[in-house]
Amino acid sequence: MAILMAGGCHILIPKFDAKSAFDAILEHRVTSFITVPAIMADLLSCARKQKISGHGMTVTKILNGGGGLSSELITGASHLFPHATIFSAYGMTESCSSLTFMVLTRPKFQEPKDQLDSSSEGVCVGKPAPHIEIRIDRCGRNSSSSSLGNILTRGLHTMSGYWVNNSIDTLDSVRNGWLDTGDTGWMDKTGSLWLMGRQKGRIKSGGENVYPEEIESILSQHPGVAKVVVIGVPDSRLGEKVVACVSIRDGWKWVDAGAVHQREGREVSAQILQDHCRIKKLSRFKVPRLYYRWRKPFPVTTTGKIRREQLKAEILESIKIPSNL
Repeated sequence: MAILMAGGCHILIPKFDAKSAFDAILEHRVTSFITVPAIMADLLSCARKQKISGHGMTVTKILNGGGGLSSELITGASHLFPHATIFSAYGMTESCSSLTFMVLTRPKFQEPKDQLDSSSEGVCVGKPAPHIEIRIDRCGRNSSSSSLGNILTRGLHTMSGYWVNNSIDTLDSVRNGWLDTGDTGWMDKTGSLWLMGRQKGRIKSGGENVYPEEIESILSQHPGVAKVVVIGVPDSRLGEKVVACVSIRDGWKWVDAGAVHQREGREVSAQILQDHCRIKKLSRFKVPRLYYRWRKPFPVTTTGKIRREQLKAEILESIKIPSNL
């Protein structure tokens, strides 16, 4: 709607296909588009295979949502679309999409590249838009010193209810005008929001709360890791055990437990990844206990989000633990 209100137009294609998208960008001189990590990865892959160049010269703005772009995708996108400022947005459909924004990179001829902030305390997703109210609800949390809590938002941008149940009084997600995003995070002194992960995806291990997104952010910084998804599986002692499913980059070798390391510098193993987590100062109870090399594409939704429950069921089947899913 914002594009239409500004006098622009939308270019629609029946179904996303990277080559068709490039053709549409070139034919209609597209200036901006919205993406998710899976779509950007497909665009970069197609550009390499088809040797596409010059198609993105008209693009000046790219908005990414549905998950963070890796440093590799940011770098690739900035070269493929050299005139584009790349933004990242955090939000949800129930709040008219985007709540916070931040710049990932600007055109090289204008300003140097900004860095996406991340740490063992979550991922920075930027500051709220001017009309957005955000607060952190710490009710029910034991630690009085922790700033971590449920992320709530309020304003004209929030839904009044779902189509099949439009009474807000019966909605657990809306209380006193505040919409519970279902995510956990904290606000720093500058007003930036830091995202820890989904409340529903939280792993309870040894009495501690573990957020998969935090661990994935750390493991993804290893040069040999192409993609990683973290899940929790049942454990008689800990309640849930943290498991990392790892897809490694081309040219890297996976070394199984007990095998001899060649020490050639391009190896990935459970021990190497555990050491990496410790070097990055990830808390000990968050470091995955098990690592699986994932050899096929991760199961995703049509918008590119990981189907964690499906992945968990596959892992449980492979280690013969009842999933109860």
